[in-house]
Amino acid sequence: MKENKPFNISKTLVWEAYQEVKANKGAAGVDLESIEAFEKDLKDNLYKIWNKMSSGNYFPPPVKGVPIPKKSGGTRMLGVPTVADRVAQTVAKMTLEPILDPIFDENSFGYRPKKSALDAIGVTRKRCWRYDWVVEFDIKGLFDNIDHGMLMKALRKHCDCKWILLYVERWLTAPMQTKGQEISRNKGTPTGGVVSPLLANLFLHYAFDAWVRREMPHIPFCRYADDGLLHCRSRKQTEYIMHRIAARFRECKLEIHPDKSRIVYCKDKNRKEEYSTIKFDFLGYTFKPRRCVDKKGDLHSNYLPAISGTSKKAIHAEMRSWHVQLKTDKELDDIAHMFNPVLRGWYQYYGKFYPSDMQRIWLRFNRYLVQWARRKYKRFAQHVGQAREYLKCLAQAQPNLFIHWQLGAILAE
Repeated sequence: MKENKPFNISKTLVWEAYQEVKANKGAAGVDLESIEAFEKDLKDNLYKIWNKMSSGNYFPPPVKGVPIPKKSGGTRMLGVPTVADRVAQTVAKMTLEPILDPIFDENSFGYRPKKSALDAIGVTRKRCWRYDWVVEFDIKGLFDNIDHGMLMKALRKHCDCKWILLYVERWLTAPMQTKGQEISRNKGTPTGGVVSPLLANLFLHYAFDAWVRREMPHIPFCRYADDGLLHCRSRKQTEYIMHRIAARFRECKLEIHPDKSRIVYCKDKNRKEEYSTIKFDFLGYTFKPRRCVDKKGDLHSNYLPAISGTSKKAIHAEMRSWHVQLKTDKELDDIAHMFNPVLRGWYQYYGKFYPSDMQRIWLRFNRYLVQWARRKYKRFAQHVGQAREYLKCLAQAQPNLFIHWQLGAILAE
């Protein structure tokens, strides 16, 4: 018997949304229900979500406020929805994304299918060769400060699906629960919400992307969520544009971060002007003048991206936390199985441009392996050189064991 519901939401879509939530993992929300606990009564839990959403009776619970450290210091509040609410939000995202994504600008790279941070880095690298100056900006507390009225106006412009509009409004105003207290919200969208990045992109499409296209059509820009760059011909032009975008964001009830927004001169061998700021960080990379070799074999300075110091520091901290040197109950194959996927992921992202700057990371990991060998095998306990030589022979015999051995970083110390 067919169930009559005011909103036509397929059960298959709810199932597919759950599969995506499960693949993304994530912590429990305010109800303390994990994905594993949710799965114990999976059929009934998914039916409840479908039934409530199809009936117009779905009301999201509060999001759990979790403070997480920022790379730059301090903390930011992550809003963690319940597992059930993440499924419901994913149903909305899977419906809404095909409607909104085609309208977004090609220079918007964050949280979009078939676009990535590395695409943004590649585009930026080429533009830094063509343009001498960059305006770098960061929006202060984007997800906490998005104006609900402006956002819903933009959403209604492109979406007439009643249940999407209904539930997005409810998600926007769902309270945040932290330390046992519920905090009401009249602006912003939770940082950890599934649908939040899509809504933020929609807001910034009109607040920034489309505005730049309209007001400054000859200025190339690149935006990844709340971080953005504009490329300019002269210092005077950058000062004018910095003033314009700051005013524009104020119009949209947002503010550019004073400490993370700056004018940068892309200095290289052909650019002789003097300016105090000649480097900037973007998506885990630092752009600055670097030595490189031309086709004739001559050294010269070029403006290039490489892994940033902040990213290196975070990687070193994570490697320390592994305590590789203490895992003497493991064989080398076990250690490779545990950590090579992470090492490979780092290389695939940070090794895309100027990979030689990752050498210190590989050498650091090799040192942990030497310490491991000295603890595991008594014959190496007092002989660092022998332990290093032992691992070097293994690296030459089994280069595919670790990604950096495959690349040739085999205990060159």
